[in-house]
Amino acid sequence: MRDPAEDLRAIAFALERAMEPTYRVQAFRKAAKLVDSLDRSTLEERATAGTLEDLPGIGKVTALVIGESMRGEEPNYLRRVNDLEGVPVAEGARALRAALKGDCHVHSDWSDGGSPIDEMARAARDLGHEYMVLTDHSPRLKIARGLSPERLREQLEVVAALNESMAPFRILTGIECDINEDGTLDQDPALLAQLDLVVGSVHSKLRMPSEEMTPRMVAAISNPHLDVLGHCTGRMVKGARGRPESEFDADIVFAACAQFDVAVEINSRPERLDPPKRLLRVALEAGCKVAIDTDAHAPGQLDWQLVGCERAHLTGVTPAQVINTLTADALLAWTRSRVR
Repeated sequence: MRDPAEDLRAIAFALERAMEPTYRVQAFRKAAKLVDSLDRSTLEERATAGTLEDLPGIGKVTALVIGESMRGEEPNYLRRVNDLEGVPVAEGARALRAALKGDCHVHSDWSDGGSPIDEMARAARDLGHEYMVLTDHSPRLKIARGLSPERLREQLEVVAALNESMAPFRILTGIECDINEDGTLDQDPALLAQLDLVVGSVHSKLRMPSEEMTPRMVAAISNPHLDVLGHCTGRMVKGARGRPESEFDADIVFAACAQFDVAVEINSRPERLDPPKRLLRVALEAGCKVAIDTDAHAPGQLDWQLVGCERAHLTGVTPAQVINTLTADALLAWTRSRVR
């Protein structure tokens, strides 16, 4: 029989060892103290009824830990934090980076990138990638020279020719599609169906209230063409373009990602670092896949993946949870297995 209070304290201890923020540690220590104050029968009744979260100081994550512990299972959260023990961040990040076979979010000078497609592809190949997904912007983002359907069709022909000359390296076709205010995707659905992978991101009305942003994002996630939810909070953490996170119900959004098998992007751009680690943990608890991407707009930026790998390692992401550890064929099998 496991003791849920001890499991909660073990998680707090591991988080302290990893120098995580105090508020996260205290959430587990306070939950442990509350569990100590209750008899086991009360906890069992609440776990069975799904009402643990009604207790003060018990949230979704701590409720999951308590429930798993009471069933005699090692809590998933505890297993993840313990897996980090003794592994330096740099070493863990390098191991995760070595497992990556491609990058699912890359721009070229067809939209707001600074280099031609072939230069981006050669740089990705030279970094050891087997493929990159070309994801220039969609029409609505005019400031970024978003691709009209006609220009995207032209780009597909260019990519096909490049793939003949660059084999076995592959450029997979894709787009970073704006999520419109009503949750639709900013491109012809028939054209989206032809692409290898679709990233969907919010680029407008980033400050809309949570009660509007949440259904907007869920509508996009439920779209059968969407494969990856890009930089989900839209935040900017550096420079003159600093911007706070968009507000949405993370439990609902990430539950939708898990339900519709949409990967959550770990955006490696230093000014984004999106999502924050606390939200990435929510996504992992929900059972989401992730994509560790650079959102590169120039060849040198393709080397930013290690930044995302560091954040992934710190939250306990394993290679099996990352879609771009898949080979190109396996990645395409995944995207095509979903109704398009």
